[in-house]
Amino acid sequence: MADYVPFRGAYVPPPGGVDPEENVAVQKLRAAMPDVIEEATSFRDQVSVRVNKDRIVEVCTFLRDTPGLEFDFMTDLTAVDYPTRPRRFDVVMHLYSMTLNHMLRVKAAVGENETIPTVSSVWKTANWQERECYDMFGVVFEGHPDMRRILMPEDYEG
Repeated sequence: MADYVPFRGAYVPPPGGVDPEENVAVQKLRAAMPDVIEEATSFRDQVSVRVNKDRIVEVCTFLRDTPGLEFDFMTDLTAVDYPTRPRRFDVVMHLYSMTLNHMLRVKAAVGENETIPTVSSVWKTANWQERECYDMFGVVFEGHPDMRRILMPEDYEG
């Protein structure tokens, strides 16, 4: 990570891409919860971790509260649909630390008739974003305080 070159205050990735195993969030997650990460990858120099969906609240709380990580803002939550996969959906969260100026993408695979725990207790913005994800993809967030449609009509099936 010492090879980072600032350009007008913006991050410029090193040539050859970013090794996800050198990411501080990946390292701290592996040290604290060695069995939670299913995969760590990098694409276009953005690090992603795929975690066990049943431990998503624990992971997100750790990422928010751990010194040196401090992901205090969830910028986005959505899903990606892979119709031919057994666990069809990836719930994807983009996390950002406003104090440390770094980001991380967190993914969790969810089957068509499965639920995933809500992270609305970790970041308040998840409340609305989980509802949008439910509305557009049908992913149910277990424990969500208000899991109802906000974009589509109440009688919409699909």
